[in-house]
Amino acid sequence: MDLALKLEITSTIPLHRQLYDELRQAILSGRLVSGQRMPSTRSLAKTLGISRATVLFSYDQLLSEGYLSTVPASGTFVACQLPNELLRSTTAPPISSTFPPCIELSSYGATLATVELPPAPGQKPLINFGCYGRPAFDEFPIHLWRRLLSRACRLSNTILDYPADPLGYKPLREAIACYLTQSRAVRCEPEQVIIVNGSQQALDLIARLFLNQGDRVVMENPGYFEARYIFQAQGAEVLPIPVDRSGLIVEKLSTLTIPVKLVYVTPSHQFPTGAALSLSRRLALLAWAQQTGAMILEDDYDSEFRYDERPIPALQGLTSSDSVIYIGTFSKVLFPSLRMGYLVVPPQLVPVVARAKWLVDRQSPLLEQHALTDFINEGHLESHIRRMRILYAERRRTLVQALNQYLGNQVTIIGENAGMNAMVQFHIQLSDEEMSDRAEQRGVELISACSCYMNAEDGKGMFLLGCTDLDSEVIQEGVRRLAEILNAAEP
Repeated sequence: MDLALKLEITSTIPLHRQLYDELRQAILSGRLVSGQRMPSTRSLAKTLGISRATVLFSYDQLLSEGYLSTVPASGTFVACQLPNELLRSTTAPPISSTFPPCIELSSYGATLATVELPPAPGQKPLINFGCYGRPAFDEFPIHLWRRLLSRACRLSNTILDYPADPLGYKPLREAIACYLTQSRAVRCEPEQVIIVNGSQQALDLIARLFLNQGDRVVMENPGYFEARYIFQAQGAEVLPIPVDRSGLIVEKLSTLTIPVKLVYVTPSHQFPTGAALSLSRRLALLAWAQQTGAMILEDDYDSEFRYDERPIPALQGLTSSDSVIYIGTFSKVLFPSLRMGYLVVPPQLVPVVARAKWLVDRQSPLLEQHALTDFINEGHLESHIRRMRILYAERRRTLVQALNQYLGNQVTIIGENAGMNAMVQFHIQLSDEEMSDRAEQRGVELISACSCYMNAEDGKGMFLLGCTDLDSEVIQEGVRRLAEILNAAEP
């Protein structure tokens, strides 16, 4: 009997395991049918050129699992009843994006099914302007971080256990509270700080706790589209309020005739335009929230990176009321895969937010919390931010100078001299898709800002250019290639 078994002598997988897998698959696929007589261990060993002990070992495993059976004085056979008929190999059905009629998703699930997630990362062009908000990874002190992680690993085994406090590692919360008080003028105690897995989880937790079907959320337009997706997934109605050079146009809130539950803002560096909310508008927003009972959700995602002046103090620090929930993250100042962020919530909300965090995932990784605590307390965070502020300012200047040099009046640069990206408008007849496709053909990645607008047409010609992880030469070359595209497209 020729079983057409494939064994790799040079493989790191033992021969007996390879033979077991091959025979089991042959049985499950139907190449070896129920009741079929198996070759003797001696003859199979001779056919395959392996030891009889190897065959015996594989047969014994298959016998013990019920794939083979023995008949005294007759031999070994494929079992008539396999241990699990459901294990039979069949061609996998194609994955469908629709659901069978018997499956009824919740309103939350049904909304999520319509959300278009970003594509899986593939081979990116050399000049990637599309990764806005990405830090300069090669400038991060990875050797120092490795040392801090190693130090944390030498602690007692309790670091491997479930943490007792769902709010997060207390020394880290103390370090964050001290940092926020000094650098962002946030009013908080360590007991108000809750460690979360990035700002995205913070948004999700607050949306779950505050929003019911039909509640209204005010958002900047354009604004952070992933926050909009979260609010809409909870069944909320998003009310877009336009922004200008001074940020959210707060006066328009007074024209709303329906109650608002949440106001989501990025006041220190508006996403994606880069505008800073003026002091007068900050005070007006706080007064409006106090009068209406709306909660303000302040996302302070990359406020550390202002280049002409000191970072603008947080909105939260301007009020003694409990109308502001503050969100911060280390994804921008350190690195995204750390997945470490934090919420600062009013004292009366701490217990319910802690319960929500505990139900979602119990806690954020404790080992990284220990390392991050030392990173902050030993002064490495402030030192790193200072170095990155200088570096990012230089790279942003390079981008602006290159845009002016190569494109001139073909481009408008939008936003303040701050943040990790620039928003630009190309004055061109090409659609955003055509512009992105032509850029990709020339080795440049572009991301349209259309998704940031409630009406995508309003963002036509707008693009987000990330520059913080690109050196000056790459930035200049990328802009030069974009200029060639625009010049070639002119009639």
